[in-house]
Amino acid sequence: MYTSAKSMMDACKEQNKTIYELQLDQEMEASDMTKDEIYDYLRKTYEIMKKSANAGLTEPITSMSGMTGKNAFKVNDYSMNSKSISGSLITKAMARALSTSEVNASMGRIVAAPTAGASGILPATLVTMQDEFDYSDEEIFNALLTASAVGEIIAVNATISGAEGGCQAECGAAAAMAAAAIIELRGGSINDIFTAASFALKNIMGLICDPVCGLVEYPCNLRNASGVVNAIISADLTLAGVEALIPFDETVGAMGNVGKELPVSLKETAIGGIAGTETAQRLYEEFLDK
Repeated sequence: MYTSAKSMMDACKEQNKTIYELQLDQEMEASDMTKDEIYDYLRKTYEIMKKSANAGLTEPITSMSGMTGKNAFKVNDYSMNSKSISGSLITKAMARALSTSEVNASMGRIVAAPTAGASGILPATLVTMQDEFDYSDEEIFNALLTASAVGEIIAVNATISGAEGGCQAECGAAAAMAAAAIIELRGGSINDIFTAASFALKNIMGLICDPVCGLVEYPCNLRNASGVVNAIISADLTLAGVEALIPFDETVGAMGNVGKELPVSLKETAIGGIAGTETAQRLYEEFLDK
C-alpha cells in the first residue's frame, strides 16, 4: 500500500503507470479479484451513487426526523428555471450533493465516500462530470480508483472521521477525492491530481463538525453542497496552472494536527458551533419530546 503522495508519484514514474492503474494493482492483490471483477464492483458502486445523486431532484425527500429535506428538489428546480449566479453545472452539482445527503438522512442507500456524512460530494461530482462532458463509464471508474487512492492516503496519515478530526476530515477528504477525480477525467498530470486534492483540503482547513441534534443532517447537507463546489474550483485552479506552495502530504499532516487540536465540543458531539445555538438547542428539546 502506498502511504503517501510522494511514494505513489515515485511508483507511477518508475512503473510508467497512472494512479488508477497502481490502485487497481493494489486492489487485485489485496482482494484476489480480477480486473473485470473489480470494474464490475465499481459499476455497482457507481449505480448506487447515481441513484442517490438523482433521487431528490424530481421527488422531494424528507429526513427521518423531519428536520431537513426537499432542498435537492428546490435547487434542481432553480437550476432549470432560473439564471443562477454560479451557473448550471455548479447548481446541478449542488442539487445532486444535497440529494445524496437527503437519501442518507431518510435511511436510503448511499455509498460512504469516504463517510456517510460526506457521501454527497463524490457522487455529485462524478455524475455531473459525466452528464456535462459525456465521459464513459470506464473513465468514471478510473476516476473512482484515483479518488480512492487519495482517500486512502488521507485515512492513513490523518483521519476521515468527523468525530476525530472535524468536518475538515469528512467533507475535506471527500472534496479532495472528488477534485482528484475531476483532474483524472480532464487528463491532468499525476502532480495535478495531488495539487487539486491539496487545494480542497486547504480550502476548509479547520472546519468543525457540529451537527444539530447530533443528526447527520444540518449543517451537513449544506457542507455537502459546498464540498462539491470546493472540488470543482480546486480542479479549475489546478488546471489553470496555480501551484501548491505546500504539497499534499504536508497538507494532510497539517489537517490531522488541526483535528487533534480541535476541542471535543467541535468534533461531532453536538455541543458547540451551530449545534450549540439557541435555536439548535430548542430543536433538540423538541426532538426529544417526539
